[in-house]
Amino acid sequence: MPDLWDKCREFTQAEELRQIGIYPYFRPIESEQDTEVYIDGKKYLMFGSNSYLGLTNDPRVKEAAIKAIEKYGTGNAGSRFLNGTLDIHEKLEQRLAEFTHQEDALLFSTGFQSNLGAIAPVIGPKDYILIDALDHASIIDATRLAFGKTWRFKHNDMTDLEMKLKNAPEEAGKLIVVDGVFSMEGDIAKLPEIVALAKKFNNTYVYVDDAHSLGVLGKNGRGTANHFGLDTEVSLIMGTFSKSFASLGGFVAGSKNIIEYLKHRSRALIFSASMPPASVAAVDAALDIMLKEPERIERLWEITHRMLNEFKMLGYETGTAETPIIPLVIGPLEKTFELSKALSEAGVFINPVVPPGVPEGRCLIRTSYMANHTDEQLDYLLDTFKTFGKKLGII
Repeated sequence: MPDLWDKCREFTQAEELRQIGIYPYFRPIESEQDTEVYIDGKKYLMFGSNSYLGLTNDPRVKEAAIKAIEKYGTGNAGSRFLNGTLDIHEKLEQRLAEFTHQEDALLFSTGFQSNLGAIAPVIGPKDYILIDALDHASIIDATRLAFGKTWRFKHNDMTDLEMKLKNAPEEAGKLIVVDGVFSMEGDIAKLPEIVALAKKFNNTYVYVDDAHSLGVLGKNGRGTANHFGLDTEVSLIMGTFSKSFASLGGFVAGSKNIIEYLKHRSRALIFSASMPPASVAAVDAALDIMLKEPERIERLWEITHRMLNEFKMLGYETGTAETPIIPLVIGPLEKTFELSKALSEAGVFINPVVPPGVPEGRCLIRTSYMANHTDEQLDYLLDTFKTFGKKLGII
């Protein structure tokens, strides 16, 4: 008779990779999250972070967090619904609503919870959720909690999306949920076409997960809808604070009636402790910088265009990447881990992505960039990829 814990005892893949010295995950960083980090006392150039604007170590952000702790303490000891709402929560919500050009906004304790807490409550038994095949895991988990039916459409495939919309009952509520920027492929959702399809079908609305878009796309980093001039055409915009906002938490922004409903029906909000004061204040300070220093985003895109061009010239496949997330498709799992190990030994921190994160035979190295990366750091990364790519027969 099988035991509950058999699956745990039989899981040996991670240990096997450790034994041959190529296990690349859970690396304990001993320093701030910046363009350079330290692991076991060794310096690494960081090209695996989502801190796109390089604000995690900004003195203004850190000072704001410190002052918030001094005034409010380290936590709120309760949920937003009861004793966990601070005045700075509501102030930040107002600022984020204005920033995304929506009527209202609602903070959640994590980005993952933001998707769980916003999608599941609005979907009834007769409703449909249509998600991109490459949407984030938090979106997938949210659909599992929702009572409606979930259909996946092929990645950025508008023909497939339209076919599924045609097959859904006309009277049913339909919510199309997409990542603004896809976290592994680095490409952008075809939002203009998605919005056009939503208008074509009755009772159909659009939800955009802007986790990797805020601080990257749109004026002052306002996200995907703003990037395409579609601020008023999207029902809900979701964002996380662990990337460009240099903190932890998340939010959704939309109409006042949707936000009011979520405040009183979202289990992920009502039954979770609220964002701690330091995290809220850090986001607020990061937002100030995003609005006052657009040159950070300009530099981020200068780096992005350069690296995409340079990698292609070296012979690497970058897929459909068009943002500061640039995946380099390696293919076989063994080659991917060999390259990852070689890069690590050369002092480069990147993220290897293997199944089930990607299809079999399409393993990749995910690189990502910050506005404060120097040209010298970028040169070193390219030289290292060139050296080991040739040595391993990848390019």
